[in-house]
Amino acid sequence: MLLVTYAFPACTIRSWAVGRKYVTEDGSCFSKPLIKIKKLKPLLLSFTNLAEIHVLRAIRKHHKIQLDKVRIALDYIDEQFQAPHPLALERFRTDGVDLFIERYNSLVNVSKRGQTELKDAFNAHLERIEPDDTGLAIKLYPFTRSHEEDNPRIVVIDSQIAFGRLVIAETGIPTRVLAERYQAGDSIDELAYDYDCERFMIEEAIRCELPAAA
Repeated sequence: MLLVTYAFPACTIRSWAVGRKYVTEDGSCFSKPLIKIKKLKPLLLSFTNLAEIHVLRAIRKHHKIQLDKVRIALDYIDEQFQAPHPLALERFRTDGVDLFIERYNSLVNVSKRGQTELKDAFNAHLERIEPDDTGLAIKLYPFTRSHEEDNPRIVVIDSQIAFGRLVIAETGIPTRVLAERYQAGDSIDELAYDYDCERFMIEEAIRCELPAAA
């Protein structure tokens, strides 16, 4: 299991991972979790869970898809395709109202339990997940800037490198180490020389750790 951080409210992630109780006029109800995590103590997220949260964040925050439609879609995929982690395995599309997955050269509307429609919607979040040969997410290029359309793929979370901590892609250099040296007084040029990296890569690594400094 990976102990990782992600720039999203902890209470929301907990609700998605373990569920939550809420009060209605008829009494107390329970909202089931949307992603499956291993029942260990303390509860930790795996890299697959992190990829699921990344996609779910996009579905909810960026595309404003209603939570009940997300739940219907995930239940339908689990029922029809026996996919234990659909958010990490499937390449979702959305038109801003419903969720689709590609099957048989068509897009299946999984939030309407299988209605087949041809849609040409694109989700920028999914392009930042790199799958292995089986389709399971193994690398995540997180957003490091507030404007999602202006985010280079320079830093990466790789489940096989540095225990899932952020590193500069293709180098394995932890962004946290660079940020700490920068805070200690090292210049961008000095860091670029020491780590044999382009200056813009060092800048982006520091940006994701210290947004105010960048």
